[in-house]
Amino acid sequence: MRKFSCFMAVLAALAAPAALAHSGAQSAAGIVAGFIHPFTGLDHLAAMVAVGLWAALAAPQRVWSLPVAFVLVMALGAALGVAGVSPPDMEIGIAASVLLLGGLLAAMARLPLSSAVALVGLFALLHGFAHGREMAADADFAVYAAGFVAATGMLHLFGIGLGRLLLRAPVLYRGAGGLIGAWGVYLLMAPG
Repeated sequence: MRKFSCFMAVLAALAAPAALAHSGAQSAAGIVAGFIHPFTGLDHLAAMVAVGLWAALAAPQRVWSLPVAFVLVMALGAALGVAGVSPPDMEIGIAASVLLLGGLLAAMARLPLSSAVALVGLFALLHGFAHGREMAADADFAVYAAGFVAATGMLHLFGIGLGRLLLRAPVLYRGAGGLIGAWGVYLLMAPG
């Protein structure tokens, strides 16, 4: 538990400068910038950990289904974001993804795998748009994408491990979902 607390403190410190990672300015370039991006916004951090948490419950025999779908669709969304394609209310969609994932966790929802993958894919598309919009115009997309894909995979892995641990005490699993959902509500209601 001590290691987990230390890890969470480090993640909180990394994310403290900005609750949302999307300034709209295209300034991120390189593998390090790509890797850091998911950690600089609590919206991304919460959603990516939540996908791993939910995979531990919703697809225990195919635990990698949700994370792999998320990563693949997120990369597609990032490519679209780099090309200038993104929905006008992307931030609302990202915040809603955090709220909905938290709700799914709190309810300990088990959807058919195809439905869970489709839902996670929708969320990933929105998060990918944000990653792509943050990339510098002169950056190498493949290098930048390698960074955020690696970070996302780590966050999913952390979520899966935490989910397997918390599922031993369902009240804690539901509580984690409640906290993530509450963060989603805050993001939806936060000004600007």
